[in-house]
Amino acid sequence: MHPTATDPDAAAQTPVNLHSLGRVRVLQALTDAPALSRAELVRRTGLARATVGSVILELITAGLVRESADGVPSGQRAGRPPQLVSLDPEAGYAVGLDVGHDHVRVILTDVVGTSRWDRSETIAVDDDPERALDTAVRLITSAVQDTAVPPEKILGLGLGIACPVDKATGGLRAEGIMPGWVGTRPADVLAERTGLPTRIINDANAGVLAERRFGAARDCANVVYVRLAAGIGAGMMSDGRMLLGHLGLAGELGHVVVDLFGAVCRCGGRGCLETVASPAAITGLLARSWGQPVGSVDLAALLRRGDRGALRAVEDAGEAVGRALSTVVSLLNPELVVIGGDLVEAGEALLEPMRRTLNRGTMGSLHQRLRIVPSLLGDSAGARGAAALVLDGVPEQLGK
Repeated sequence: MHPTATDPDAAAQTPVNLHSLGRVRVLQALTDAPALSRAELVRRTGLARATVGSVILELITAGLVRESADGVPSGQRAGRPPQLVSLDPEAGYAVGLDVGHDHVRVILTDVVGTSRWDRSETIAVDDDPERALDTAVRLITSAVQDTAVPPEKILGLGLGIACPVDKATGGLRAEGIMPGWVGTRPADVLAERTGLPTRIINDANAGVLAERRFGAARDCANVVYVRLAAGIGAGMMSDGRMLLGHLGLAGELGHVVVDLFGAVCRCGGRGCLETVASPAAITGLLARSWGQPVGSVDLAALLRRGDRGALRAVEDAGEAVGRALSTVVSLLNPELVVIGGDLVEAGEALLEPMRRTLNRGTMGSLHQRLRIVPSLLGDSAGARGAAALVLDGVPEQLGK
């Protein structure tokens, strides 16, 4: 049986024999670093030099790793150039699927995370899971056909979705957020329809995985990723471990109350951050103030022109996010906060009031060395993080 949402740790529970253990350790080291010398592999894995040499030979023969010169010009080096070992990018592939409130996006990456295929379609998702999943399957099929990747080399499918996900069952806590998805288990459906081992994760958690592996949070062990899009959520890591909570529902920053007398949220609460700081909330506010329709495309154009009304609305949103983040920072003490999603295009108009408000709401020792930066991955973070969910299992899968 493929590991799916109902069995997310199946691969981790598979016993690893002593022969495989060396392969797994070497592959893990090469997953963590793009290229290593044999001496560095000995230090990182704790294996004997002879064992590392034997494992590398096996992995090269299997087409999983390759050796090459270290790239330092010969005139700057004395003696024989050391050989660097790295994963062969074509040793395996991963599919990442991002299902947002208004889009379905599929990315196919090689084993080192380089995108080989990437496509998105805009559709209404919240009330129509069948259409969204049909679209996902069609895009996945196109990705495999267009890239001519051997299906047996695809290691799995990661699904990031804009909805709280129960970590035990893979079910969606979708009431009020994605009402049409209540009671569905999309990872199980996709595993059956695609034949790929499938794991599911909330989109903000996918974002923090992507930023830590490929983006602004590389080498950061304590990081919070905030996705400001049609929905607002946070993915959080402490000492390199993702914080999911009892049921896997931690990080629902968009439903933290920031205005006791604010608008009623789709979750049933009042004054949630999402009713103030999402792109829809900002454009809705401008539309009511100006008495004319304002869409997300209009908002981007208004900000580029320096429209004072649009800037003020975004600054207010930044302050609201800063208030919500003050509690998160006080509880978790991160070293970095990465802001992603559609609204990050506002740049410093959003980030400066966010920093100012957060600084006012936290102790100096918590924010003096805290950095708040925009995402480096933009709107690809969700899909790339979903793929990273698969790539995290590469050492165990290829080391068997």
